[in-house]
Formats: sequence, C-alpha cells, structure tokens
Amino acid sequence: MKTVLYVKANPKSNENSKTFQIAEKFIESYNKKNPEDKIITLDLYKKNINFLTEKNIQEIFGTKDEKSKTNGVLSYAYNFAQADKYVIAAPLWNLGVPSILKAYFDYVTVKDISFKYTAKGPVGLLKNKNAVYISARGGIYDAPPMSNFEFGERYVKTILTFLGVEKYTAICADGVDIMGADVKQIVGSAIDKAQKLAEIF
Repeated sequence: MKTVLYVKANPKSNENSKTFQIAEKFIESYNKKNPEDKIITLDLYKKNINFLTEKNIQEIFGTKDEKSKTNGVLSYAYNFAQADKYVIAAPLWNLGVPSILKAYFDYVTVKDISFKYTAKGPVGLLKNKNAVYISARGGIYDAPPMSNFEFGERYVKTILTFLGVEKYTAICADGVDIMGADVKQIVGSAIDKAQKLAEIF
C-alpha cells in the first residue's frame, strides 16, 4: 500500500477553483485505479498554516529523535517524508505560488528529515518518490516570453528536486483568464491529462 499526500493551497472551494476541479478528478481516477492506497488530504487553509516563528526555527534546527516526531511543527516534515507520492494543487498567483504553500514548504524543508548536509553540500532524502503539480494559470506561461515570468511551477519543481524527489510532472491549465478563452475546454483538456496520468502515477 502506498501513501499519497494531497496538498491543497487555495481558499476557494472545489467547485469554484479550476485548479481543484482538475486535481479532484486526478484523485478520483487514482483512487479507482489504486483503491488499496491511502490518500491523505491536507488543505493548508483549513489547517491555517502560518509563517514560522523564532521558536519554530529553533525547533526545526533542533535534535531529531523520537520525541521530535510529536512536535507540532516538525510533524509536517515527518508526514511529508513518510508519504510515497505527492499531489500538490495550487493556482498561479502573481507569478508564484500562494504564500501559504511557501509557508508549508518552510515547515517541510527540514534538515535531517527531508534533506541533510554533507561534505559536498545538501542532499535530498526523499528518494523514490513521485509528485504531480496541478495548477490553473490565468495567462499562457508554457513558452517565452511569459515562461520567463513563471515562478509557481518552477518553484515547486525546484524545491521537490532539492528534497530528492526524482519523478515530477506538472499539469497546468493555461489561459483561463484570457478574454474570449474557452475556459471549459481548457479545464477539460487538463482534466483529461490528469486522468490519464492518474492511471500510471
């Protein structure tokens, strides 16, 4: 049995978020294909993820032992490290990810849990993991010149790669806010890609 961590980073409901419309179909298809797997949904807004405090930073850089696994802040990193697969759903906001997702990755990126330092520098510890990033984006960011301004998908891929995740795919529904765009077709196409990926994820 595999554990899938489904991270949601949008205050909107599933019905009102184009990102979630796509992601929920992915989860639905994956669940049908892999009914024995465990899917853990982490809605960052419902969890009220906040920015790290000075105390939190001291905890993050503190000793990692059995006791630390019960620490409220460190538990996010331990849970992330224990998952086998990641589904991260977040829209592109102002050329980047919603700040709550960045705050969550600050909880997750913890020395001796998700990465370690060596004589040659940092090394990710999350090997043999699989991740998909799902996002709806108002403009078209998959080619220059606009791809130069896109720091959402680029950030997620970079941080996951840093943590050692080797298999990564992005499904982005581009152009949903462009005047005259066929939004239903754009979202539908992304859902089709998501469902096909779920079959082999």
